Amino acid sequence: MKQRSTIRDVAQKAGLSLSTISLVINNKGYVSDKNKQKVQRIIKELGYHPQRSARGLASQSSGNIGFILTEDHFSQSEPFYTRIFLGTEFEARNHNYYILLTTVRKNVKETSAIPRFFLEHNVDGVIVAGKIGSSWIEYINSRNIPLLLVDYIAPRISSITIDNGTGAELVVQHFLKGGHRKIGFIGGDINHSSIHERFIHYQNVLLSAGITPSEQWYRLDQPSTTSSDGYESAKSIFRDNNNKPTAIFAANDAMAIGCMQYLKENGFKIPEDVAIAGFDNIEAGLHVEPHLTTVNVHREEMGSLAVQRIVEMIKEKSGIVTKTITPVELVVRESSGIKTE
Repeated sequence: MKQRSTIRDVAQKAGLSLSTISLVINNKGYVSDKNKQKVQRIIKELGYHPQRSARGLASQSSGNIGFILTEDHFSQSEPFYTRIFLGTEFEARNHNYYILLTTVRKNVKETSAIPRFFLEHNVDGVIVAGKIGSSWIEYINSRNIPLLLVDYIAPRISSITIDNGTGAELVVQHFLKGGHRKIGFIGGDINHSSIHERFIHYQNVLLSAGITPSEQWYRLDQPSTTSSDGYESAKSIFRDNNNKPTAIFAANDAMAIGCMQYLKENGFKIPEDVAIAGFDNIEAGLHVEPHLTTVNVHREEMGSLAVQRIVEMIKEKSGIVTKTITPVELVVRESSGIKTE
């Protein structure tokens, strides 16, 4: 078996000191372009891979970024957050970082299972995707580690979020152009900042059109935003209700698909009787009939932006709070029954 190359092998072949090789590996200090290119060429020739522990001693960094999801987001909303995670994975390579994924319960007080990378001081920054309990935010802040939230907002914490307001407005305006006046909304976990923002803008667009949203048209009482939550919300709206909406805006695609399932099981035609639109543009929306009208979210881009921002925070050691909002687009398919020009 070929013996693994070491930093000494690189230094010997390059005819340079160990400290110069270390500066090139860690991209710190001044090294001439000629020597830098020489070292990089030899590293490639020898197939040398610096050990993270050795790099940490040199740069006082682990080279790792933690990525946290709550258990329910990982199991129930996995298609959405997996794409964000993939975006972080790809972007991290450009910055020579590793992404360490872990799942936690909603509240740190409910479990003694603190992620190992915290106990071992093995991350330079942390990205949290989706809603998480305030106790986790307090815990991470207490460790003086840069923290960034994705698809969630908390006071005094930097974030990468979706343009939820514009997305909701696009859906409701789409329905209004199609002649709908009774437009409903279903959204579980209304305390999630994204869901709450979509609901507020849904209401505002209707009010601006001279329509007062009836409480019989919307449901916000489900615990989460899964397809089963969408199914139960639809049942609550359409069973024994004489003031049924003719269109439903679901807070995400999973709820929209659950809503569609209930309607089909109970004799409603989509979109003839009830038009449906979701939010997120997950792949499952193309596997239902009719195909789901939705709002496209650039999930991989959110993950990429998250890594770019957390790396800046790690390097700059700045407490400046930034909020980045990513754009969205309406994707019109058959479930809304409205053709675009």
